[in-house]
Amino acid sequence: MAYFDNAATTYPKPQEVYDFMDSFYRHNGGSAGRGNYSMAASTGNLIADTREEIQKLFHCPAKQVVFEPTATIALNIIIQGMIKKGAKNIYITPFEHNAVTRTLHSFEKDGKITVTELYVDKDLSYDIERIRYQFDKLKPDFVIATHASNVIGLVAPVEAIFELAKKYEAITLVDMSQSAGLVDCNVGLQTFDFAVFAGHKTLYGPTGLSGFVMNPSIELPAVFFGGTGYESANQDMPESIPQRFEFGTLNTSGVAGLNAALKWIEKTGIENIWNREMEHRSKLIEVLSQYPFIRIIGNETGRKYVGIVSAVIDGISSDVAGGIFNEQGISVRTGLQCAPYTHKYLHTYPAGTIRFSVSYFTTDEDFEELQQALDYIEDNL
Repeated sequence: MAYFDNAATTYPKPQEVYDFMDSFYRHNGGSAGRGNYSMAASTGNLIADTREEIQKLFHCPAKQVVFEPTATIALNIIIQGMIKKGAKNIYITPFEHNAVTRTLHSFEKDGKITVTELYVDKDLSYDIERIRYQFDKLKPDFVIATHASNVIGLVAPVEAIFELAKKYEAITLVDMSQSAGLVDCNVGLQTFDFAVFAGHKTLYGPTGLSGFVMNPSIELPAVFFGGTGYESANQDMPESIPQRFEFGTLNTSGVAGLNAALKWIEKTGIENIWNREMEHRSKLIEVLSQYPFIRIIGNETGRKYVGIVSAVIDGISSDVAGGIFNEQGISVRTGLQCAPYTHKYLHTYPAGTIRFSVSYFTTDEDFEELQQALDYIEDNL
């Protein structure tokens, strides 16, 4: 099976991830913060080290790292917490995932908030002056921006957007699910309040361990409640971070995998990982462009992208095409990719697209198998 669904979860992982997860979980299965014995302490040390690795990668030693099972939970904690705190005027990009848009919709339909899309030109450029006009017309309380679209891979100029947002005293959140560990981003800047990461995507860790980085000076209320192994007599969630947001038992095998993945990224070099993925994206565009029945969506010259390419095939729906690719041994993602707003912007709604996504580990053999599958489709159209 040639794997072109890395935007869902990268596969394979670095060998170090498999090895360390197996070794650590066999010998260090204790729960951090739930006992004073050596095994629990060892797990606690691993968690602390992994937080430091995230801070190092994101250039944010002064910010707090919080672990959650998924990026969706992380986004819900931040968004619901900000709305609970009083945020009403909320801006998003046209490229947000349902983890953002469904959460906002649940409050917007009750009239509690107003959601506005940031202006993006037809050539996929963010018009900062038009966005400034939007902010002048309706002052933002909270600005949310996905760093890289999970449909077409477009990278947003979050630094410029957030610099502008801060002039209006807005709180900022970047969703780095498709970019953390791949696109070097200085989350340590004062213009970044929250940054969400997904451990199983471009960080090359396992599923089940994601989280967010936050400015500790922001008083974000809790929206989930439960045991923390800390201040157990207190029926309010602890005020300290990360304890306020890390409820229940942490996925320690996932922490071990993410720890190994972060050290692999550091050893390999984020620039080298980026360059390899860009080589693979160029190869993917080259292969797809050979076939006149394929139309690539949202690939504009001069824009920055991660290794995601969406396309449609003339005369075949995306879902049917997905079945054909599967029969030919090719893994792709079809449909709306949990991002209907993006497809409405791209005019590919409701049918969606066929999404191909590469990684550092995509091989020449993968591309050869993809080309064979496309030859088969061409012969049978």
